[in-house]
Amino acid sequence: MKAANGASHLGELIENYLSHLVVERALSKNTIAAYRRDLCKFADFLNESGIELAEIQHSDMDTFASRLRRRTDERAPMSEATIARTIVSVRNFSAFTAKESQRINPILHYKPPRIPKRLPKALSVEDIVALIGAASVEGDVVSLRDAALVELLYGTGARVSEAINLSTSDVMKIQMADSEGATRGSEVISIRLFGKGEKERVVPLGSYAQRALDQYLVRVRPQLLRGRRSSALFLNQHGTKLSRQSAWQIIHDAAARAGLGDSVSPHALRHSFATHLLDGGADIRVVQELLGHSSVTTTQIYTLVTIDRLRESHASAHPRSKR
Repeated sequence: MKAANGASHLGELIENYLSHLVVERALSKNTIAAYRRDLCKFADFLNESGIELAEIQHSDMDTFASRLRRRTDERAPMSEATIARTIVSVRNFSAFTAKESQRINPILHYKPPRIPKRLPKALSVEDIVALIGAASVEGDVVSLRDAALVELLYGTGARVSEAINLSTSDVMKIQMADSEGATRGSEVISIRLFGKGEKERVVPLGSYAQRALDQYLVRVRPQLLRGRRSSALFLNQHGTKLSRQSAWQIIHDAAARAGLGDSVSPHALRHSFATHLLDGGADIRVVQELLGHSSVTTTQIYTLVTIDRLRESHASAHPRSKR
Protein backbone atom coordinates (compact mmCIF):
# COMPACT_ATOMS: atom_id res chain seq x y z
CA MET A 1 0.00 0.00 0.00
CA LYS A 2 2.87 2.36 0.80
CA ALA A 3 4.41 1.76 -2.64
CA ALA A 4 1.08 2.54 -4.29
CA ASN A 5 0.68 5.72 -2.26
CA GLY A 6 4.27 6.70 -3.04
CA ALA A 7 3.69 6.16 -6.76
CA SER A 8 0.51 8.25 -6.60
CA HIS A 9 2.29 11.08 -4.76
CA LEU A 10 5.18 11.01 -7.24
CA GLY A 11 2.73 11.16 -10.12
CA GLU A 12 1.11 14.24 -8.58
CA LEU A 13 4.50 15.92 -8.21
CA ILE A 14 5.28 15.23 -11.87
CA GLU A 15 1.94 16.65 -13.02
CA ASN A 16 2.48 19.76 -10.86
CA TYR A 17 5.90 20.25 -12.43
CA LEU A 18 4.58 19.80 -15.98
CA SER A 19 1.82 22.32 -15.25
CA HIS A 20 4.51 24.73 -14.05
CA LEU A 21 6.41 24.28 -17.33
CA VAL A 22 3.26 24.97 -19.34
CA VAL A 23 2.03 27.98 -17.36
CA GLU A 24 5.20 29.65 -16.14
CA ARG A 25 7.66 28.80 -18.90
CA ALA A 26 5.29 28.38 -21.86
CA LEU A 27 7.21 25.42 -23.25
CA SER A 28 5.98 23.78 -26.45
CA LYS A 29 3.82 20.64 -26.51
CA ASN A 30 6.71 18.58 -27.88
CA THR A 31 9.02 19.72 -25.07
CA ILE A 32 6.38 18.95 -22.44
CA ALA A 33 5.86 15.49 -23.98
CA ALA A 34 9.63 14.85 -23.81
CA TYR A 35 9.71 15.90 -20.14
CA ARG A 36 6.78 13.60 -19.41
CA ARG A 37 8.51 10.60 -21.04
CA ASP A 38 11.74 11.29 -19.15
CA LEU A 39 10.05 11.69 -15.78
CA CYS A 40 7.89 8.60 -16.26
CA LYS A 41 11.08 6.55 -16.77
CA PHE A 42 12.48 8.10 -13.60
CA ALA A 43 9.27 7.42 -11.63
CA ASP A 44 9.34 3.76 -12.73
CA PHE A 45 12.94 3.52 -11.51
CA LEU A 46 12.15 5.04 -8.09
CA ASN A 47 9.09 2.86 -7.60
CA GLU A 48 10.88 -0.34 -8.60
CA SER A 49 13.88 0.50 -6.40
CA GLY A 50 11.83 1.67 -3.41
CA ILE A 51 13.70 4.99 -3.29
CA GLU A 52 12.10 8.21 -2.06
CA LEU A 53 12.65 11.26 -4.27
CA ALA A 54 13.91 13.36 -1.34
CA GLU A 55 16.49 10.69 -0.44
CA ILE A 56 17.95 9.94 -3.87
CA GLN A 57 21.76 9.92 -4.02
CA HIS A 58 24.30 10.40 -6.80
CA SER A 59 24.93 6.66 -6.80
CA ASP A 60 21.21 6.08 -7.45
CA MET A 61 21.41 8.43 -10.42
CA ASP A 62 24.39 6.41 -11.72
CA THR A 63 22.25 3.27 -11.47
CA PHE A 64 19.38 5.03 -13.26
CA ALA A 65 21.70 6.10 -16.10
CA SER A 66 23.00 2.54 -16.40
CA ARG A 67 19.44 1.23 -16.69
CA LEU A 68 18.71 3.75 -19.44
CA ARG A 69 21.72 2.48 -21.38
CA ARG A 70 20.33 -1.05 -21.23
CA ARG A 71 16.88 0.09 -22.40
CA THR A 72 16.06 -0.26 -26.06
CA ASP A 73 13.11 0.92 -28.10
CA GLU A 74 11.88 -0.23 -31.49
CA ARG A 75 14.65 1.61 -33.30
CA ALA A 76 17.96 1.47 -31.45
CA PRO A 77 19.58 1.57 -27.99
CA MET A 78 19.13 4.85 -26.15
CA SER A 79 21.86 7.28 -27.13
CA GLU A 80 24.10 9.15 -24.69
CA ALA A 81 22.46 12.40 -25.82
CA THR A 82 19.01 11.06 -24.90
CA ILE A 83 20.30 9.77 -21.58
CA ALA A 84 21.89 13.17 -20.85
CA ARG A 85 18.62 14.92 -21.68
CA THR A 86 16.71 12.55 -19.38
CA ILE A 87 19.15 13.20 -16.53
CA VAL A 88 18.77 16.98 -16.99
CA SER A 89 14.96 16.60 -16.94
CA VAL A 90 15.19 14.67 -13.67
CA ARG A 91 17.60 17.18 -12.15
CA ASN A 92 15.31 20.10 -13.05
CA PHE A 93 12.31 18.24 -11.64
CA SER A 94 14.17 17.50 -8.40
CA ALA A 95 15.19 21.16 -8.08
CA PHE A 96 11.57 22.26 -8.53
CA THR A 97 10.14 19.84 -5.95
CA ALA A 98 12.92 20.67 -3.47
CA LYS A 99 12.16 24.39 -3.78
CA GLU A 100 8.42 23.81 -3.43
CA SER A 101 8.87 21.74 -0.25
CA GLN A 102 11.71 23.97 1.05
CA ARG A 103 14.24 21.17 1.33
CA ILE A 104 17.75 20.60 -0.02
CA ASN A 105 17.98 19.18 -3.54
CA PRO A 106 20.13 16.03 -3.11
CA ILE A 107 21.19 15.89 -6.78
CA LEU A 108 21.79 19.60 -7.33
CA HIS A 109 25.37 19.01 -8.52
CA TYR A 110 24.84 15.69 -10.30
CA LYS A 111 26.18 15.97 -13.84
CA PRO A 112 24.76 14.16 -16.89
CA PRO A 113 27.14 12.02 -18.99
CA ARG A 114 29.42 13.93 -21.34
CA ILE A 115 28.29 13.75 -24.94
CA PRO A 116 31.00 13.36 -27.58
CA LYS A 117 30.84 16.24 -30.06
CA ARG A 118 29.73 14.91 -33.41
CA LEU A 119 29.21 16.80 -36.63
CA PRO A 120 25.77 16.57 -38.22
CA LYS A 121 25.43 14.13 -41.10
CA ALA A 122 24.65 16.04 -44.29
CA LEU A 123 23.74 14.39 -47.57
CA SER A 124 25.41 15.44 -50.80
CA VAL A 125 23.38 17.37 -53.36
CA GLU A 126 23.41 14.25 -55.56
CA ASP A 127 21.99 12.16 -52.71
CA ILE A 128 19.27 14.75 -52.10
CA VAL A 129 18.26 14.64 -55.77
CA ALA A 130 18.19 10.82 -55.63
CA LEU A 131 16.10 10.90 -52.45
CA ILE A 132 13.55 13.30 -53.95
CA GLY A 133 13.35 11.23 -57.12
CA ALA A 134 12.83 8.04 -55.12
CA ALA A 135 10.06 9.64 -53.02
CA SER A 136 7.81 9.90 -56.08
CA VAL A 137 6.88 6.40 -57.28
CA GLU A 138 5.68 6.17 -60.88
CA GLY A 139 1.96 5.44 -61.02
CA ASP A 140 1.41 6.25 -57.34
CA VAL A 141 -0.36 9.60 -57.16
CA VAL A 142 -0.10 9.76 -53.34
CA SER A 143 3.69 9.65 -53.64
CA LEU A 144 3.48 13.20 -55.04
CA ARG A 145 2.71 14.14 -51.43
CA ASP A 146 5.88 12.36 -50.32
CA ALA A 147 7.98 14.18 -52.90
CA ALA A 148 6.43 17.50 -51.80
CA LEU A 149 7.26 16.71 -48.17
CA VAL A 150 10.89 15.87 -48.98
CA GLU A 151 11.25 18.98 -51.15
CA LEU A 152 9.78 21.18 -48.41
CA LEU A 153 11.97 19.71 -45.66
CA TYR A 154 15.12 20.23 -47.73
CA GLY A 155 13.97 23.52 -49.25
CA THR A 156 13.15 25.20 -45.92
CA GLY A 157 15.26 23.37 -43.32
CA ALA A 158 12.08 22.72 -41.35
CA ARG A 159 12.03 20.27 -38.47
CA VAL A 160 9.72 17.33 -39.15
CA SER A 161 7.37 18.48 -36.36
CA GLU A 162 7.16 21.92 -37.98
CA ALA A 163 6.36 20.42 -41.39
CA ILE A 164 3.56 18.12 -40.24
CA ASN A 165 1.98 20.92 -38.19
CA LEU A 166 1.72 23.22 -41.20
CA SER A 167 -1.73 24.37 -42.24
CA THR A 168 -2.73 25.46 -45.72
CA SER A 169 -2.83 29.07 -44.49
CA ASP A 170 0.90 28.82 -43.68
CA VAL A 171 1.67 28.72 -47.41
CA MET A 172 1.88 32.43 -48.25
CA LYS A 173 2.33 34.47 -51.41
CA ILE A 174 4.43 37.55 -50.73
CA GLN A 175 4.48 40.39 -53.26
CA MET A 176 8.01 41.53 -54.05
CA ALA A 177 9.01 45.19 -53.81
CA ASP A 178 11.85 47.06 -55.49
CA SER A 179 14.52 49.14 -53.72
CA GLU A 180 12.17 52.17 -53.63
CA GLY A 181 9.34 50.21 -52.04
CA ALA A 182 7.15 49.91 -55.13
CA THR A 183 5.53 46.51 -55.64
CA ARG A 184 6.59 44.42 -58.61
CA GLY A 185 4.62 41.83 -60.50
CA SER A 186 6.49 38.82 -59.13
CA GLU A 187 5.44 36.87 -56.07
CA VAL A 188 7.49 34.67 -53.74
CA ILE A 189 5.94 31.63 -52.12
CA SER A 190 6.97 31.41 -48.47
CA ILE A 191 6.22 29.01 -45.64
CA ARG A 192 5.35 30.18 -42.13
CA LEU A 193 6.91 27.80 -39.62
CA PHE A 194 6.38 27.62 -35.87
CA GLY A 195 9.47 26.37 -34.07
CA LYS A 196 10.40 25.70 -30.47
CA GLY A 197 8.40 27.80 -28.04
CA GLU A 198 5.96 28.61 -30.88
CA LYS A 199 8.56 31.03 -32.30
CA GLU A 200 7.41 32.05 -35.78
CA ARG A 201 9.63 32.43 -38.83
CA VAL A 202 8.96 32.80 -42.56
CA VAL A 203 11.14 30.87 -45.02
CA PRO A 204 11.02 31.31 -48.81
CA LEU A 205 10.26 28.24 -50.91
CA GLY A 206 12.44 27.50 -53.94
CA SER A 207 11.03 26.81 -57.40
CA TYR A 208 11.51 23.01 -57.20
CA ALA A 209 9.69 22.81 -53.87
CA GLN A 210 6.96 25.14 -55.17
CA ARG A 211 6.27 22.89 -58.15
CA ALA A 212 6.20 19.77 -55.99
CA LEU A 213 3.86 21.42 -53.50
CA ASP A 214 1.58 22.71 -56.29
CA GLN A 215 1.30 19.20 -57.76
CA TYR A 216 0.40 17.79 -54.37
CA LEU A 217 -2.17 20.50 -53.60
CA VAL A 218 -3.87 20.23 -56.99
CA ARG A 219 -3.69 16.51 -57.76
CA VAL A 220 -3.48 14.70 -54.43
CA ARG A 221 -4.78 16.65 -51.44
CA PRO A 222 -8.40 16.90 -52.75
CA GLN A 223 -8.43 13.11 -53.27
CA LEU A 224 -7.22 12.53 -49.70
CA LEU A 225 -9.89 14.85 -48.29
CA ARG A 226 -12.75 13.07 -50.11
CA GLY A 227 -15.04 16.02 -49.55
CA ARG A 228 -14.08 16.46 -45.88
CA ARG A 229 -12.47 19.56 -44.41
CA SER A 230 -9.02 19.85 -42.86
CA SER A 231 -6.65 22.76 -42.40
CA ALA A 232 -3.59 20.47 -42.24
CA LEU A 233 -1.28 20.86 -45.22
CA PHE A 234 0.03 17.30 -45.33
CA LEU A 235 -2.64 14.61 -45.05
CA ASN A 236 -2.58 10.84 -44.66
CA GLN A 237 -4.72 8.46 -46.68
CA HIS A 238 -7.60 8.91 -44.21
CA GLY A 239 -7.73 12.64 -44.88
CA THR A 240 -6.34 13.62 -41.48
CA LYS A 241 -3.03 15.24 -40.50
CA LEU A 242 0.07 13.24 -41.40
CA SER A 243 1.78 11.91 -38.27
CA ARG A 244 5.41 12.33 -37.29
CA GLN A 245 5.90 8.56 -37.57
CA SER A 246 4.47 8.52 -41.10
CA ALA A 247 6.78 11.37 -42.14
CA TRP A 248 9.76 9.40 -40.82
CA GLN A 249 8.58 6.32 -42.73
CA ILE A 250 8.25 8.30 -45.96
CA ILE A 251 11.89 9.45 -45.68
CA HIS A 252 13.05 5.98 -44.65
CA ASP A 253 11.33 4.28 -47.60
CA ALA A 254 12.55 6.86 -50.11
CA ALA A 255 16.13 6.54 -48.82
CA ALA A 256 15.94 2.76 -49.17
CA ARG A 257 14.69 3.03 -52.77
CA ALA A 258 17.47 5.54 -53.53
CA GLY A 259 20.11 3.16 -52.15
CA LEU A 260 21.08 5.54 -49.34
CA GLY A 261 20.70 3.01 -46.51
CA ASP A 262 18.44 3.17 -43.49
CA SER A 263 20.14 5.96 -41.53
CA VAL A 264 18.61 8.92 -43.40
CA SER A 265 16.21 10.85 -41.18
CA PRO A 266 14.09 13.98 -41.71
CA HIS A 267 16.67 15.86 -39.61
CA ALA A 268 19.35 14.90 -42.15
CA LEU A 269 17.48 17.11 -44.64
CA ARG A 270 17.65 20.02 -42.17
CA HIS A 271 21.40 19.43 -41.75
CA SER A 272 21.80 19.28 -45.53
CA PHE A 273 19.81 22.50 -46.01
CA ALA A 274 22.12 24.41 -43.62
CA THR A 275 25.35 22.85 -44.88
CA HIS A 276 24.58 23.45 -48.56
CA LEU A 277 23.60 27.07 -47.89
CA LEU A 278 26.91 27.72 -46.12
CA ASP A 279 28.81 25.84 -48.84
CA GLY A 280 27.14 28.18 -51.33
CA GLY A 281 28.34 31.28 -49.48
CA ALA A 282 25.25 32.16 -47.40
CA ASP A 283 25.81 34.37 -44.37
CA ILE A 284 25.67 32.43 -41.11
CA ARG A 285 23.25 34.96 -39.59
CA VAL A 286 20.84 34.35 -42.47
CA VAL A 287 21.11 30.59 -41.97
CA GLN A 288 20.47 31.13 -38.26
CA GLU A 289 17.22 32.95 -39.05
CA LEU A 290 16.13 30.35 -41.60
CA LEU A 291 16.73 27.50 -39.13
CA GLY A 292 15.01 29.34 -36.28
CA HIS A 293 18.03 29.12 -33.96
CA SER A 294 17.86 31.56 -31.05
CA SER A 295 21.67 31.72 -30.92
CA VAL A 296 24.21 31.79 -33.73
CA THR A 297 26.35 29.45 -31.62
CA THR A 298 23.97 26.61 -32.45
CA THR A 299 24.28 27.36 -36.16
CA GLN A 300 28.08 27.49 -36.04
CA ILE A 301 28.33 23.70 -35.86
CA TYR A 302 27.48 23.67 -39.59
CA THR A 303 30.53 25.82 -40.30
CA LEU A 304 32.58 22.97 -38.83
CA VAL A 305 31.00 20.66 -41.41
CA THR A 306 32.00 22.90 -44.29
CA ILE A 307 35.53 23.41 -42.91
CA ASP A 308 35.83 19.63 -42.60
CA ARG A 309 34.84 19.29 -46.26
CA LEU A 310 37.39 21.90 -47.27
CA ARG A 311 40.10 19.97 -45.44
CA GLU A 312 39.10 16.74 -47.21
CA SER A 313 39.10 18.46 -50.62
CA HIS A 314 42.48 20.05 -49.91
CA ALA A 315 43.97 16.77 -48.73
CA SER A 316 42.77 14.88 -51.80
CA ALA A 317 43.44 17.54 -54.46
CA HIS A 318 46.40 19.71 -53.45
CA PRO A 319 49.71 18.34 -54.77
CA ARG A 320 51.61 19.23 -51.59
CA SER A 321 49.05 18.05 -49.08
CA LYS A 322 50.08 14.36 -49.30
CA ARG A 323 52.36 13.10 -46.56
